[in-house]
Amino acid sequence: MSTRDGYVPTVVDRAWIEATAAPVHPVLAMIDAAAGPDGIPILDREAGRVLTALAAGRRRIVEVGTAYGYSTLCLALGQPADGTIVTIDPDRSRTERARGWWRRAGIPDTRIVVVNRPALDAFAAAASEPALAGPFDLAFVDALKHEYGAYLEAIVPRLVPGALVIADNVLWAGRVSGERPSSQGDGTDALRAFNAAVMRDSRFTATILPVGDGLLLAGFRG
Repeated sequence: MSTRDGYVPTVVDRAWIEATAAPVHPVLAMIDAAAGPDGIPILDREAGRVLTALAAGRRRIVEVGTAYGYSTLCLALGQPADGTIVTIDPDRSRTERARGWWRRAGIPDTRIVVVNRPALDAFAAAASEPALAGPFDLAFVDALKHEYGAYLEAIVPRLVPGALVIADNVLWAGRVSGERPSSQGDGTDALRAFNAAVMRDSRFTATILPVGDGLLLAGFRG
């Protein structure tokens, strides 16, 4: 039985959750501290905790969009010790910095393979990128918003039944719902179309969590 009576979680609730949660990993704090001044967007801390929890038991993960490796580390910290991640980002300078942070967190290099190519090119070049062959049991997408739909179609053939697909920024700071104004070409229309398509796709059981900037979760039926 619902006990909400119109209740909506507030900043007080979020602060209580933050205080109750385990302390943030020191290396995640380092990445967070570096990302802001450098203008690098990273995953919201609350969304990061969700990602870590969802990675439990997921041994083969593919990630589209590495940046400074914050979300990659969230996933690696939740995975079993024998889990592996393939993460895709064309910016080698960023992923090299990310590798340094992963090492500081004690993640062996062998657990994380970096593919320094645009994601759609990497998925198309299957012969030259064997690490992307799969199969994967979790996929995380956080890259070019207008390419989300294309990323998903490239990932689907590489998923095992029961795999989980997660996409970040699907609320786009209130622009997707119309709560805040958007402008042409800012990715809002693409995200709206992506959300609607996945939520109605018979291949998935999907929902959107209003956590961080919005996380779409889609379980792959196979």
